[in-house]
Amino acid sequence: MQSQGAVDLTIVVPTFNERDNVEELVRRTAAALAGRRAEILFVDDSSDDTADVVERVAMTAPLPVRVIRRERATAGLGGAVVEGFRAASADICVVMDGDLQHPPETIPAIVDHLERSDADIVAASRYMGGGSATGLADATRRLVSWASTAVTRAMFPLKLREITDPMTGFFGVDRTRINLETLRPRGFKILLEIIVRGPLRVEEIPFSFADRHAGESKASVKQGARFVHQLALLRFGKMSGFALIGAMGAVANVAIVWLLTGLGVGYLWAAVIAAEATIIANFLLAERFVFHDMREHARGFWRRFASSFAFNNIESAIRIPVMALMVERAGMSSPLATAITLAVAFLVRFTFHSLVVYAPRSDSSVRASSPAEKVSGA
Repeated sequence: MQSQGAVDLTIVVPTFNERDNVEELVRRTAAALAGRRAEILFVDDSSDDTADVVERVAMTAPLPVRVIRRERATAGLGGAVVEGFRAASADICVVMDGDLQHPPETIPAIVDHLERSDADIVAASRYMGGGSATGLADATRRLVSWASTAVTRAMFPLKLREITDPMTGFFGVDRTRINLETLRPRGFKILLEIIVRGPLRVEEIPFSFADRHAGESKASVKQGARFVHQLALLRFGKMSGFALIGAMGAVANVAIVWLLTGLGVGYLWAAVIAAEATIIANFLLAERFVFHDMREHARGFWRRFASSFAFNNIESAIRIPVMALMVERAGMSSPLATAITLAVAFLVRFTFHSLVVYAPRSDSSVRASSPAEKVSGA
């Protein structure tokens, strides 16, 4: 085993039941970092003997290997990463998963890019040119990954403007650039937390997301709920405002449908009239109260209105037949069916407006990580 002396690089690996991946991860990481003064720091929340395996592998490893056993797995994977930053022997840290879907052979490219650029963070992206997400288990997981990335970018359109993969867990950072006291990690999307909490310059390099070496994916409904909670807490500004306007529009929509059907108008015609009225009203309210800080860098008012109006009518053209099926086939009341389909449409509308309607013009000088961009209004 290499001496535990001074190192220039710490690889932080949060783990939960990854015992069968430890030896291979250490072997490949040591090979990739041959000639560099580096250490591997596992931060373990496992219910199995992963930490014991790390200690055994460390005895013969060609570079320093340490493990922190967390007695209380607070804040999930994100909390483990923050604890790893605090305990790292080097200021330059690379975060990677313990399942080898983040190939250790990419680490030198991350570190080299971080050292020769003025970036605070270098993230490995699955979605930029040259990257690949083929290691995602199936088409459903790939769709969920793509959709969650799109929604996340929509929630932080300025900070994430030039970032293709804010959900990646594979990145390098100089920990001295991060105020660890401001981080409130929840779940496993620690990079997003770091980017949103501080005015940091982020650059990306491509990588191919590999198949798991061993074990099972930790993705679950519980993790998904934590992610949604994290997003809500980080993005309490725009999305909550959009949601409030949407909720007001939904109430108005349901009320119009109820009123018109009560007057004898057919429910489909009532739904069409209600949709057009609320589409226009919602746009004007969002323009004034939600996206006001993005108007200067976006296209002109009438182009914004046209794209919003067209999209929402297309969405309504899809939503209303679905509503009709719910009424005709499932026997729901028309107001209830209207309310359900509007709720489902909310995230789609918000994503489209953030990423398309209010997208900065190509000649806009908005920076993705402007220090002036606040968490509550980014």
